[in-house]
Amino acid sequence: MRVLGIESSCDETGIAIYDSEKGLLAHALHSQVALHAEYGGVVPELASRDHVRYLIPLLDKAFEQAGIKKTEIDGVAYTAGPGLMGALMVGACAGRSLAYSLGVPAVGVHHMEGHLLAPMLEHKAPEFPFIALLVSGGHTLLAKVDGVGQYKILGESLDDAAGEAFDKTAKMLDLGYPGGPILAKLAEQGRPGIYKFPRPMIDRPGLEFSFSGLKTFALNTMQKSDGSEQSKADIALAFEEAVVDTLMIKSRRAIRETGIKTLVIAGGVGANQRLRRELSSMAEKEGGQLYYPRVEFCTDNGAMIAYAGCLRLQAGQTEDIKINVRARWPMEELVSL
Repeated sequence: MRVLGIESSCDETGIAIYDSEKGLLAHALHSQVALHAEYGGVVPELASRDHVRYLIPLLDKAFEQAGIKKTEIDGVAYTAGPGLMGALMVGACAGRSLAYSLGVPAVGVHHMEGHLLAPMLEHKAPEFPFIALLVSGGHTLLAKVDGVGQYKILGESLDDAAGEAFDKTAKMLDLGYPGGPILAKLAEQGRPGIYKFPRPMIDRPGLEFSFSGLKTFALNTMQKSDGSEQSKADIALAFEEAVVDTLMIKSRRAIRETGIKTLVIAGGVGANQRLRRELSSMAEKEGGQLYYPRVEFCTDNGAMIAYAGCLRLQAGQTEDIKINVRARWPMEELVSL
């Protein structure tokens, strides 16, 4: 089956074409980083308009890259949630309309399921069951994954997601937008041990997360520092170490509590190199292994939507003509395949 995937949940327009036999045929992406940079964060209305502006040109680019015509696809998958309502509507309307015009089925894909299954696009893919750590700007959670659509949430953030905490702390340090990657790069120049940040909620049972307190700690630390670039780097390092250690400790706890030693990391923060190193080392010590997608598939992209959509279309799941998107959508409500 050949499936077109459309991702437009936030600030990146992603288009991809996935073939169930040949794999990924095309992948095109437009990032809105430059558009939102002057505002220090995503402006929903501007994001929606930019999706409208770039979606059709990206579609044409993807089909040209794949070397096929639109009439040669067998189905369309689009992100139906969670995300920004206006942005979701752009992709959903385009995807559902294209499917209707071509007489092929369409399916709405859960954005986080796309991230969770993204490592399956790699040559070396994990097998079910596994523990998934999903970390992005909007979500931080641990889930037990027994199969496609078979997700049990083990714990999630009670306040800010890890990626959100990265971005807000970077903003406090006046590092620019998007803050997370800039903070991580600055942390490479930091001196270990200069500052010691707390590891929130590791001293109590459970697998929930909380990162809002780290932002306050970072702000207080910054106000007491001399404000130099070196101090900023030291704070960035201490903050990154605290977040990474917390994610690693909770992931290790999930492995030990479930007995499942295969760990998958996905989402934008999954591209963080320190996090990958720590999780890989931890998984190896626990007798398991860490899996993750290539860096370009950690952030929002059409490939993960095309792949997840292909699995659901092959299983017979389709949408009717009504377009339905959801700003909030619990993963545990997904239909099991």
